[in-house]
Amino acid sequence: MAADIVNLRQVRKQKARSDKERQADQNRLSPGRTKAEKSLTDALNDKARRTLDQGRIVKPDSSD
Repeated sequence: MAADIVNLRQVRKQKARSDKERQADQNRLSPGRTKAEKSLTDALNDKARRTLDQGRIVKPDSSD
């Protein structure tokens, strides 16, 4: 039952590379979209954010 040895520095660098690549993929798609597609995406994101905030439970401050 020998465990695989993992170099944490290499794992962190690989994760950073994959995050950068994912962001680059999203950035490549953005210029090719029309204004209507961008506004639709913004509207859907705003609606999702509002829906999420509606379900949030606000606790009263007990700083008295």
